[in-house]
Amino acid sequence: MFSAEFLQSDTFAYVVLPLIIFFARISDVTLGTLRIIFVSRGNKTIAPFLGFFEVLIWVIAISNIIQHLDNVYCYLAWASGFATGNFIGMKIEERLALGVNLVRIITKKEANVLISELHQHGYGATIVDAKGRDGDVHVIYTVVKRKEIQELVDLIKAHNPNAFYVVEDVRFVSHDEVSFGKSISGSRRNLFGGVRKGK
Repeated sequence: MFSAEFLQSDTFAYVVLPLIIFFARISDVTLGTLRIIFVSRGNKTIAPFLGFFEVLIWVIAISNIIQHLDNVYCYLAWASGFATGNFIGMKIEERLALGVNLVRIITKKEANVLISELHQHGYGATIVDAKGRDGDVHVIYTVVKRKEIQELVDLIKAHNPNAFYVVEDVRFVSHDEVSFGKSISGSRRNLFGGVRKGK
């Protein structure tokens, strides 16, 4: 691809080679970040595929570093590519919004209005009466796709801005249910497409 003369030039050593290492490192770290995310979500198909290309690119990058141990620009390119790859990997995962989340909403205020709004927007909900430090509270459970979290949070803030809520990742969810409990109502698109009626 490059002539022998060009490979020995300063342009290759201090510009082209660091750029190759930089972009190779971005690629392998981005793939590595995504692979870890898929592994944490139990995806046994995509994670090994990403791992293969992650390691392949890493070997190419590290071999170039070893061949040019006296080139500080290669070290800077390696470190910069690592940092950038982490950032890009997280941004891609954020945009994909993979998986589902469990949302727990705790409210002192009468929860009927909020529950009604959740049902009208198609969210299933399980409501539990509980006791907090300052008295009786309602705990509402619902499981939603990550890409729907902001919509749900907007509903909570609009109809019960003082409610306390916690969002947690869910690794597995049964195929025929997107929400918990006997008090599910309304309909909601399930994880595999289509619309299911709540119970």
